[in-house]
Amino acid sequence: MTRRDSAHNASSFTSRVASLAWPILVGQLAVILNGVADTMMTARHSATDLAALGLGASVYVSIFVGLSGVMAALSPVIGQLYGAKKFEAIGAEVRQGVWLALFLSLTGSVLLLFPDFLLDIAQAPPALAGKVREYLALLALALPATLGFRVYASLNTAISRPRMVMAIQVGALLLLKIPLNALFIFGFAGLPALGTPGCAIATGIAAWLALLAGWLVLRSGDTYRLFGIFGHGLGRPAWPAQSALLRLGVPMGLSYLIEVTAFTFMALFIARLGNETLAAHQVTANFGTVLYMLPLSIASATGTLVAQEIGAGRLQAARAAGNAGIRLGMVLAVALGALVWFARSGIIALYTPDPGVAAAAMPLFFFIGFYQLFDSLQVGAAFVLRAYKVATVPTLMYAFSLWGAGLGGGYLLGFDVLGDTPDALRGAAGFWLGNSASLGLVGIALVWYLRRVQRLRAEG
Repeated sequence: MTRRDSAHNASSFTSRVASLAWPILVGQLAVILNGVADTMMTARHSATDLAALGLGASVYVSIFVGLSGVMAALSPVIGQLYGAKKFEAIGAEVRQGVWLALFLSLTGSVLLLFPDFLLDIAQAPPALAGKVREYLALLALALPATLGFRVYASLNTAISRPRMVMAIQVGALLLLKIPLNALFIFGFAGLPALGTPGCAIATGIAAWLALLAGWLVLRSGDTYRLFGIFGHGLGRPAWPAQSALLRLGVPMGLSYLIEVTAFTFMALFIARLGNETLAAHQVTANFGTVLYMLPLSIASATGTLVAQEIGAGRLQAARAAGNAGIRLGMVLAVALGALVWFARSGIIALYTPDPGVAAAAMPLFFFIGFYQLFDSLQVGAAFVLRAYKVATVPTLMYAFSLWGAGLGGGYLLGFDVLGDTPDALRGAAGFWLGNSASLGLVGIALVWYLRRVQRLRAEG
């Protein structure tokens, strides 16, 4: 291949990644804006409810993201089948994905109904802990719908058709979540003002209606008839298929869990520093999650193209697609990080009118601007590795970096365990510095391992 051909392929894959990534991005932003709406609306109800939301959302996201990560195994599996044109096998995988969602929902619901072991770490006051328990119990009713929707989303992403997923996610946000939030958080027409638990009720209603919409699209859409999803009944769980999904999905879910629990335990530890500091962390973490949707969407699109090329047996093209997607994500991350730093005052003002919370959040925004490059690098490399069905070693890298260097280092700095931490890095800032450094460490490690996997696959 000439240098000109190589440049043309890179440009082509960059264009394809961007074309696939934008609807994924819009859909993911719609999902994450559910949390933004919760935060902004609850902040205007009471500071106690905002603190309860910050703690409760951290627990819920840890459980949901870990289970959703297991469900994400469907994407590379279906992507490779689609690239290999094994269409009927895709329908069988979708049905097995439904069974997997049901099994995982049972596990997750038990954890949401009995969260005391996590709340004890936060040492939350009884009134705050009571609101959190009610919030999580209501979300247990929504979990089967949210995991079921992941089956629909994984299928559409894997076959390069994410726009209907985007349409449902945007519709659920605008037509259901925001109006229902207003109704249940603040009360209306005789309904009591529920505060934080009202967010959970709105989430549950929106989640079940979104799942129904996805099912109707699969049932009626001409595109999906090729896969033979319907007409066979749900059937029974096929344990070899479940085992294959779990072998890939469990380490993927653990890596998601490790990444999110690094933030969860930050929130649990920061809760010891008071409601104002916890609220500032919630604002910062929430906006950081919004920013993460850009590299996550690019990584998801990149992983889809890589899986399809692998399934078609085009390993050189798979490598080119992966490289193009990772480069695109890093370039955009640098620009995004700079923009956030200069616009931080206005962004914080959108979240909270409380001057104390705003002042506490201001220095934390340095970190979410700074680590965008590292975040883009690590998520891009991780998704490409998953397209190769490689997840176990990356999970170990996540554990060492995010739990060890990130959370452990943040604890040492944040609580000044060694007694020599500068004042500027004590408290929440110390935890954010540790997390930022850990993302850089795992990003470099994942890129090194990806190059090794690509070389071994090329050698046969």
